Amino acid sequence: MASQGLNYDGCNFFRQRLVLSTLSGKRVKITNIRSKDDNPGLRDFEASFIRLLDKVTNGTRIEINQTGTVLFYQPGLLIGGEVEHDCNTQRSVGFYLEALLMLAPFMKMPLKAVLRGVTNDPTDPSVDQLKYSAVPLMRKFGIDGLELKIVKRGMAPGGGGEVLFTCPVRKTLVSVNLTDPGKIKRIRGIAYSVRVSPQMANRLVDSARGILNKFIPDIYIYTDHMKGDKSGKSPGFGLTLVAETLNGTFLSAEQVSTPQGQGEPVLPEDMGRNCAKHLLEEIYRGGSIDSANQSLALLYMTLRQQDVCKALLGPLSPYTVKSLDMCPPGYTQPGHVILVTLLT
Repeated sequence: MASQGLNYDGCNFFRQRLVLSTLSGKRVKITNIRSKDDNPGLRDFEASFIRLLDKVTNGTRIEINQTGTVLFYQPGLLIGGEVEHDCNTQRSVGFYLEALLMLAPFMKMPLKAVLRGVTNDPTDPSVDQLKYSAVPLMRKFGIDGLELKIVKRGMAPGGGGEVLFTCPVRKTLVSVNLTDPGKIKRIRGIAYSVRVSPQMANRLVDSARGILNKFIPDIYIYTDHMKGDKSGKSPGFGLTLVAETLNGTFLSAEQVSTPQGQGEPVLPEDMGRNCAKHLLEEIYRGGSIDSANQSLALLYMTLRQQDVCKALLGPLSPYTVKSLDMCPPGYTQPGHVILVTLLT
């Protein structure tokens, strides 16, 4: 555990800074958090994220000034165990779950987390996308026994959803050689709707298949219409598509309806076609890891012990570029080699 600290300025990439601080043991000080904004300081969803990190660690020291523009974070021990957390509805559960995917394998005890809030929104990766793309990727690194289940589905802005995530402890990760994505063999997906007509999901499926059937016959898109107390507090619908290759690569894309009372409504037919086009674009970008999970894979490769890890990636997303840029000096092990090939 390194004793020196790191200083950052501004609120950008707030989550990555705290996650890397927790994994490396380096204390972090973030200043000028929206200091020139009309409403300066931390937002409610960022404060909720700090509380979640405090629940999964032991001995973490957090100091925030009165205006919320300065944060001092000294990480403690990743303890794990059973955790329940009410996520702020300004961001979806995926915002918090992405961080837990990075931290969960390295905790002292197996993690069993119950997260409540918005399960699907247009801003963050949905729980469905993480379930069908990030979880298979984690299994390639030897992290078996994962479970990610949507108990209740909650759309933005009201939320009301509930997610169960369990992850075992892994002392070491398996080295990977993800250089050959292989050809697409099938496409799967899930079309969901809550507090609207069940026909919305069927219209999503028909419009998406209208494009994808031109390329491959093995397509199956499930429909999920939750009712009653499992349908959350707000109406909405969405579609998540995943393409699986012969070598076990999963490439994902998703579209979620506009939250109630925000922006122009979207037709299911348009959303289904756009989601299918986004999946085709993801396939065209190439690589063995889709753009939504590049940073997770590179982090796991960094945390491997002395061994060679290889990966073939498409164009890096801005999120991935910044995640690599923030990796602290001395973060990798001596003799550690990571080979990344980029497709242009």
